[in-house]
Amino acid sequence: MRGAALLGLGLALAVALSLALGARATEFSTVITALTDPGGLADPADAVAVRDLRVPRTAIGLIVGAALGLAGVVMQGVTRNPVADPGLLGVTAGASFAVVLGIALAGETGVIGLAVWALAGALVTTLGVGALARAAGDRASPALLVVVGFAVTAGLGTFTTLVLLGDPAALDRYRFWTVGSLSGRDLDAAITLLPLVVAGVVVAALLARPLDALALGDDVARGLGFRLGAVRGGSLVTIVLLAGTATALAGPLVFVGLLGAHAARAAVGGHHGLLMPVSAVAGAAFVLVADVIGRLVAPPGELEVGIVIAALGAPLLIALVRARRAVAA
Repeated sequence: MRGAALLGLGLALAVALSLALGARATEFSTVITALTDPGGLADPADAVAVRDLRVPRTAIGLIVGAALGLAGVVMQGVTRNPVADPGLLGVTAGASFAVVLGIALAGETGVIGLAVWALAGALVTTLGVGALARAAGDRASPALLVVVGFAVTAGLGTFTTLVLLGDPAALDRYRFWTVGSLSGRDLDAAITLLPLVVAGVVVAALLARPLDALALGDDVARGLGFRLGAVRGGSLVTIVLLAGTATALAGPLVFVGLLGAHAARAAVGGHHGLLMPVSAVAGAAFVLVADVIGRLVAPPGELEVGIVIAALGAPLLIALVRARRAVAA
């Protein structure tokens, strides 16, 4: 539990930094005043920077990071694959491609409409990756799933680019969204879609005990009275709700579920009842830290959070794969 407490403190620090840092640095005392008594600030620009720009950005980062962190744990649990992640296995790329199709082909601009496209894309891609891995050999093989996921992600990325290049208006509006960003996102949209995330969290909570049993093997899970079809179906619903909604809000972000799940597992072990909430905390902290880094490394501009996350997550993925090979040897 000490590790979980440290992750919680890390999240609190990440929230504070997200509210205070950016193109215009703000003292923590000024941040508190801007939140509690904006009329008492000497410079009204501080209130605008904190309340109108950073609070929505931070709130969306919390929602997106927590959703992807939890989706990563569920995906790793149901596949028994320690490197499973919605971004790595093409789920977020599928949601992103579907959103772009909705914009370019159907003229969709509403928050709910885009979320429906994202959820449909996430569902189809999740089923497709599983089917391709099953056709290629062992669906449960971590290396095979990652390879198939990368192939699907690359293919969908190419198609997304082609669609955007054929529609300059869509390209102009979503050229930053497609690399993953919290900048300029609408808090009202996040609030509108929050019930989908809550539904995903509720289903995930119901899966905690079944996933613990599934970790011991299919036969053990059956012997304990769990219906494997229902467990896998519920896991699919959870992954689609969480990853699809997160992608609709922030664009495709990779590695968040992977990093959140492994940080949580190192902190509290493999019991899903603890692993799930701690992974959500870790995922939210990771997204906010990456967003803050992106604001600071290239002043007066900034790097999109998706770019920073990819740069931080790729070395960890390589390390995890190497560690598994060493253990297998």
